[in-house]
Amino acid sequence: MAGPETETAVQVAENAPIRPQHRKLHDPDVSFEEYLHYAQKTREEERTLEKPRTAWRQLLAGEKKSAGNGAAGESVGVVHQDLGDLNLSTRNNRLHVSDEEWTNASRALRTASAGAAFYLITTDILGPFAVPFAIGTLGYGPGVALFTAFGLLAGYSGYLIWHVFMHVDSYEFPARNYGDLAFRTWGTVARHITNFLQAIALLLLLGQVTILFGQNISQMSKFRLCYIVCPLVFVIAGFFLTQIRTLKAYGWVATLAIWLNLIVIFISMGVMAHSPPNYAIAVLGSAGSAVDPDSITPVDGVYPPIVHYSGLPANNLVGNINGLLSGVLAYAGAQLFVEFLAEMRRPRDFLKAMWGAQLFIYTVYVVYGCYVYYFQGQYTYNPSFQGVSAYSWQTVGNAITLLAGLIAAGLYGNIGIKVFYNNVLVDLLNAPLLVTKPGKLFYAALVPVWWSVAFVIAAAIPDYFGFISVMSASTLLNLTYTLPPLFALGMDIRKNAMRPGEGFNPETGEVTRNGTAMQRYIRGFFSGGPLQLAKNVWHVLYFLASLAMCGLGMYAAVQGMVDAFKHPQLNSFSCVSPLNLNA
Repeated sequence: MAGPETETAVQVAENAPIRPQHRKLHDPDVSFEEYLHYAQKTREEERTLEKPRTAWRQLLAGEKKSAGNGAAGESVGVVHQDLGDLNLSTRNNRLHVSDEEWTNASRALRTASAGAAFYLITTDILGPFAVPFAIGTLGYGPGVALFTAFGLLAGYSGYLIWHVFMHVDSYEFPARNYGDLAFRTWGTVARHITNFLQAIALLLLLGQVTILFGQNISQMSKFRLCYIVCPLVFVIAGFFLTQIRTLKAYGWVATLAIWLNLIVIFISMGVMAHSPPNYAIAVLGSAGSAVDPDSITPVDGVYPPIVHYSGLPANNLVGNINGLLSGVLAYAGAQLFVEFLAEMRRPRDFLKAMWGAQLFIYTVYVVYGCYVYYFQGQYTYNPSFQGVSAYSWQTVGNAITLLAGLIAAGLYGNIGIKVFYNNVLVDLLNAPLLVTKPGKLFYAALVPVWWSVAFVIAAAIPDYFGFISVMSASTLLNLTYTLPPLFALGMDIRKNAMRPGEGFNPETGEVTRNGTAMQRYIRGFFSGGPLQLAKNVWHVLYFLASLAMCGLGMYAAVQGMVDAFKHPQLNSFSCVSPLNLNA
């Protein structure tokens, strides 16, 4: 991990300043103080910027709008166009770029509004169809309590990501992905760990969505279509949608996904109030199958009556924790927040978009989860819309969520490819940046490869429910709850360790620090006043508690998969659908 140097009163950097564009893309020699200096400069400039507005008429007419407003926007566009074919991942090319061209190119990429961020966050996180199952495995009281706690903590983690981003991102040194926060607060090793976790999480999420909606298509076809073809149809459609590269453009599509999910919520709620659960399918992934299989087992052809629990349904720790991990998945999405922030013209507006989205998502989760559990009890299925007993309404839910799921999967593919491209191909192989024409061609070629790898990984695992639990415990929990307090702790310690006379001098490029590395860490931890000290202690406890939850979750997830594999399982490389109970 990178830390302050060990000499006392050292002068870090040459007397002649090195321009930001002349640095390596992830240069360990750039100090935290330099990132902080340029971030403060950028934040001051952003205060004067006009809020971007949603130009629906231009969107529908297919007109293009400049990144800025009036002459300023035209100026940025021209400079950015001049750099468009230059491979800026090569340091020699960046030596010929002026300070103005470098910062203007960064400004031109920041066009998204708070409204677009709201839709992207909601599309990223909103996944209400596993919530009734989670509440079914936990009972009303623990279920609502845990969703409330996870919702508040997920929002707090989002705030911490914003807090760190605002102190380390700038036009000169733009923070473009989650790993950049790790790098600028804790160093190169933290960056590699974070990037690996995020890339794996996004790949598994994409695979999970692919398998889920492959089952969707299979159920709609009444199992007449060879099952392996079903997820492949979804994958091929994803090839085209993921060609949308910028998140501003994707924001338009994201609005549709939100409304589609709400339509399915209202339809399924109405149907469930007037029809019985889908009893037969309960054995494949219901709340009862997770915590108490006897509660869904028919006796003389008659299924047990619907039951509800105000507390934990049964003494089944593994089933309860696996249900809780579905709750983790429901709020997982904070790892994409940096990508959203990186394309906002005014990132200070992100907080209102994030808290608005979190409040909306929490309300949907609790109301919908409790409603479905009330009408379906232990037969509550994951995903809930497939637990509808009438085939016609199953098909309606499947068809609408298929399109919404495709949009969400396209978002996971978009960010996942960018993480892989920017941190592997650009860093290690000097591939051209994605904003250049060669970079766009590379991106287009990577899309089918990325989707295909995600499908193969997910299709090879026959236990869908166990797959979700392992994915949630190993990656999503850490990305949403473990890493944000760690990044905030590192940033606050480094910032509060600075004393008058210390810091970065932009005229000379010098960074002045007093004290050894350990002295600065201790000084930074205990500085800033009682409130800041309390925050530091809380972030340490938050980080450790999340790690403990990760370990407990992995135990439950692996144990659940071991139990599932004791019975014959079908994987997706087959013509037989895993939902076809008569096969």
